[in-house]
Amino acid sequence: MSRNKHFKNKNKDNRVNFNEAVKAKLRETKLIPKSLNQEKYIMSLLDCEQDIVIAYGPAGTGKTYLAMQAAIKCLRQGTCERIVLTRPAVGVEDEKHGFLPGTLEEKMAPWTRPLLDVVREYYTPFEIEKMLANQTIEISPLAFMRGRTFKNSWIIGDEMQNATPGQMKMLLTRIGEGSKMVITGDVEQTDKRKNENGLIDLSYRLKDTVPGIKLCELTHRDIQRHKIIEHILKMYE
Repeated sequence: MSRNKHFKNKNKDNRVNFNEAVKAKLRETKLIPKSLNQEKYIMSLLDCEQDIVIAYGPAGTGKTYLAMQAAIKCLRQGTCERIVLTRPAVGVEDEKHGFLPGTLEEKMAPWTRPLLDVVREYYTPFEIEKMLANQTIEISPLAFMRGRTFKNSWIIGDEMQNATPGQMKMLLTRIGEGSKMVITGDVEQTDKRKNENGLIDLSYRLKDTVPGIKLCELTHRDIQRHKIIEHILKMYE
């Protein structure tokens, strides 16, 4: 190979444009259920008649993973314009993010990392950085969502067992036209007392069927991580 051919991707100033060299991850977004409850959950996620889907259950049942996969699928199909990620920032007094260093995304990184881990399976770091910059993916702390309305968006509220009933109501009323909202959480891993737990409060309020809202329960039988997790969770019941 000639020297010119070897360096054909270089600019005139001998710099390589690595952004152009990064190839998009073309992995297809397939939502494959591994249990009956997961199948019901996936059907609810993809059902355009269900505006809000609530999924609760133990760790490892795919609550967050499947919600993120469905969001990415819809983004790629063009049925939503952006993905909005939010979580209660438990561990930060009064969720005062201003006292943490860095940008808003950096401040929320400890809480949104599980969500972005799924995105990394489908997009390169460069693509994710660009999507965050143009807010195709938006990280919005729960404390900062008051007064906003999200249209044509896929909103995921993760770990919402750590939200208060008031915060849950506030989040649910952020949904706008053309949007879908998914609420996930595990009532057994809450940092809130029972009467302060927004997820438990919401499940009680949904004893009567509400059109457009679907409640999905996942159990220990739906755990798809390492098989030892089911035994660990039973140890702590």
